[in-house]
Amino acid sequence: MTKDLLIVTPAPHFRDGASTTGLMLNVVAALIPAVVASALVFGPRALVLEAACVAACVFFEWLFRKVCKRTNTIGDCSAVVTGLLLAFNLPVGMPIWMAVLGCAAAILVAKQLFGGIGQNFANPALVGRVVLLVSFGAQMTTWADPHAYLPGIEAVSGATPLALIKHGAAIADLPPMLNMLTGVRGGCIGETCVLALVIGGVYLMAKRVITPTIPLTYIATVIVLSFAFGLNPAYQVVSGGLLLGAFFMATDYSTSPTTESGKVIFAIGCGVITMAIRAFGSYPEGVSFSILLMNILTPLIDRATRTKPFGGIVK
Repeated sequence: MTKDLLIVTPAPHFRDGASTTGLMLNVVAALIPAVVASALVFGPRALVLEAACVAACVFFEWLFRKVCKRTNTIGDCSAVVTGLLLAFNLPVGMPIWMAVLGCAAAILVAKQLFGGIGQNFANPALVGRVVLLVSFGAQMTTWADPHAYLPGIEAVSGATPLALIKHGAAIADLPPMLNMLTGVRGGCIGETCVLALVIGGVYLMAKRVITPTIPLTYIATVIVLSFAFGLNPAYQVVSGGLLLGAFFMATDYSTSPTTESGKVIFAIGCGVITMAIRAFGSYPEGVSFSILLMNILTPLIDRATRTKPFGGIVK
């Protein structure tokens, strides 16, 4: 036996070749189906908006690190993920300059001022979305009908399924379930195609980038509370940004709990707040607010659910 077979080193111990860049590229790959779906449903303008958000996020991260004389981190591709997720949370008609302001809030305020990747207290893309929603409410709630970019189809504004439900619409007045699954309905450019989001979520779980605990618990909580509040659970799951939030934003490493029990608590909290806003709040959608509020509680959840080392004493 050679001495190389037993190596004693301090933590951290790397068991494989995983890296931040590799994880982020997997997330980008998982988002590609939704990118394609957004282009098919809302046209080239969706791709322009996504490209602008990605470019702006990368630029702001590069600029901040340059000005502060810190090692540049644009190579880890986390800014690319933030840009795509922020774009996915915007309507297709959002003016580019407004979207760029949202990118500045996401990267400069929510991420870099707190130390960069891994040290942000909340999901940067959701911070950018909420800043835009508060600042430019009209533009953030103006929805283009799907396929309005095609010749012969008049570009009009319509309500989202959640807005219709909020105003008492019957199931018969909502888009057919097939349209909900394929994305042919009003909404933000990255949240409408359920099939694309599910494919991306399954890919992330298969690659072990995320675990199913948060997404499945979040969705299950929404289903249970939909029954409790007398709402249609199928439409509550496939409407709005629930699947986008459950698979891609609630699972953010930096802003979600590390323990399994903590993840369950976190996801249940997200589901409860989401349904409370949908059922009783003034906004028809509550995914963004629910995840941000639970992000703030994550340190407390981690502290309450941390495991005691064998033989250790919890102080």
